[in-house]
Amino acid sequence: MVNFAKRMDDMSKSAEIVRNLFNAMTDPQIISFSGGAPAVEALPVEIVREISNEVLTRDKRGVEALQYSHPHGLKDLREAVAQKLLAPKGVQADPEDIMIVSGGLETMNLICQVFLDPGDVILVESPTFVHCVEIFEMFQAKCIAVDMDEHGIIPEEVEKKIQEYHPKMVYVIPTFHNPTGRTLTTERRKALAEIGSRYDVLILEDDPYRDLRYSGEELPPIKSFDRTGHTILANSFSKIFSPGARLGYVYADTAIIQKLLDAKTATNSHTAAISQVLCAEFFNRGYFEEHLRNIRDIYRERRDVMIESIDRYLPAGTKRVFPDGGLFTWVELPGNINTTELLKEAVAQKVAFVAGEGFFVEGGGKGQNCMRISFGNVPPEKIRLGMERLGRLIASK
Repeated sequence: MVNFAKRMDDMSKSAEIVRNLFNAMTDPQIISFSGGAPAVEALPVEIVREISNEVLTRDKRGVEALQYSHPHGLKDLREAVAQKLLAPKGVQADPEDIMIVSGGLETMNLICQVFLDPGDVILVESPTFVHCVEIFEMFQAKCIAVDMDEHGIIPEEVEKKIQEYHPKMVYVIPTFHNPTGRTLTTERRKALAEIGSRYDVLILEDDPYRDLRYSGEELPPIKSFDRTGHTILANSFSKIFSPGARLGYVYADTAIIQKLLDAKTATNSHTAAISQVLCAEFFNRGYFEEHLRNIRDIYRERRDVMIESIDRYLPAGTKRVFPDGGLFTWVELPGNINTTELLKEAVAQKVAFVAGEGFFVEGGGKGQNCMRISFGNVPPEKIRLGMERLGRLIASK
């Protein structure tokens, strides 16, 4: 048999973690706190059906939806991003500097294609989003961890690691961080933008949970502090519209967008036009604002039930993050409980989570008593039942 590319070995560990995550998330018999899927009640099925019936005709947008499209993305969807998603957050974006992509993860792939050579260094948070680590490792980059505290990544540590490792970019999830649920402070956002400019390093701001805020104050994106074009803002429609539509967007300096467009045409020519048409109409017809209010209410209740259940069912001494938004909380168990081993037994009890150790690129057993808990796709009554099962299992140790 012909040998696989070396990159498949480089990414094998992170790929296994992601593969197992999807396996648990799609098993209907398991109460899964593992994946970041939205609530089924948050999927705008009726709205999309109504839009489809009205616009997918030959005399409206049917031909546009089913024909080849431009790699840049539909103009009215890019305009909706600029006007309805970025401008309210303090980012004044030219729609020509926005590109529509096939899900938020395609941005990561395209950026790697444009910027990375084998052996390049990327600074990542400790812990960080394992799915992006999988992509970075596929491009044979070396991920170096930077310490976080309860307020997010520490800029002084970023600066030290830049001086030591000379990275190509810094990857951060500043708002309702995956996996911890923490949010980076305004002061640190500003500091990161300035560090990127000072050291000529890209700041890759991955912000797919930003609009899912249930408490606390809105904070400006890192990109709003960027004065030199060193920050790239990546986002997704998966949590606010539909993950099945596979839509995301990237906003960056004009020169960067032009290179990303080149990589896009070499990758898949363009993002699915039918998904773009439906999403553009979703915004253009004014559905987004009420939909966002409704899904925030759904997730706020589930977050509150999850925090209450952690405090009630998990052992004394357990630490957890109270997230102001997003879909995750981070749990640190007391004692020497290994959550990787615990997960095997939990799945047998029909409950799943993601073990913490896999989110730490530095290894060495860091995070082995931690777990990422997702509450978004689990109804309140199942949250209580699943956490009670998990609590009983831990108590039996």
